Amino acid sequence: MTVFALPAKPLFPDPVHADGDGLLAVGGDLSPERLLVAYKNGIFPWYSEEDPILWWSPDPRMVLFPDDIHIARRLQRTIRQGIFQVTADQRFEAVITNCANTPRADQEGTWILPEMIEAYTRLHNLGYAHSIEVWKGDRLVGGLYGVSIGAGFFAESMYSHADNASKIAVTALALQSQHWGFSFIDCQMHTPHLASLGGQTIPRRKFLAMVRNAVKKPTRRGKWTLDSDLFAGL
Repeated sequence: MTVFALPAKPLFPDPVHADGDGLLAVGGDLSPERLLVAYKNGIFPWYSEEDPILWWSPDPRMVLFPDDIHIARRLQRTIRQGIFQVTADQRFEAVITNCANTPRADQEGTWILPEMIEAYTRLHNLGYAHSIEVWKGDRLVGGLYGVSIGAGFFAESMYSHADNASKIAVTALALQSQHWGFSFIDCQMHTPHLASLGGQTIPRRKFLAMVRNAVKKPTRRGKWTLDSDLFAGL
């Protein structure tokens, strides 16, 4: 399979040309313009420090449909206890930095390099990238971040420094996505953690069709505020 070298303009080849692992292209930059074009075409950057910028569109793709969020009874009890509080767009840089620095059992090092933090912070300042924060008292104990375009949310990473914190972040995002009429939360690659919350894998062609429809809708751009009654029905 051919891996495409990207031109100076923020253009991408058709994702159907990605290789078996989902690798589509190499090169380019992390400018807001290129990142937005990438997400609108179901493509995302993912690379290590020693690599050039690599662009991916895996098949199958893992997604979470907001209405399909699975909230286990134990997690519901934890949320109802009020031990944790959830906010949006209060500490974006802290969330993405914690995602980069939190050790993971199945991963050596991090792909969230300083230039990635800088790039997504720019997208946040432009109103496209968002964070969900989970607090225990005044301590930030978990969260996630991603990019929102139209009716789609393209999740990038999450972390947890307390039991259930990342699950609560995903749950809050899914419930808020229901209220706002979002079509899907892109989870990129299958993980048991996301599957336990209702994530499922779908063919890339189906995902790309969903993306094309979602990005036609207005983007909820700017700083987000979660509904105050988000967990009221649990």
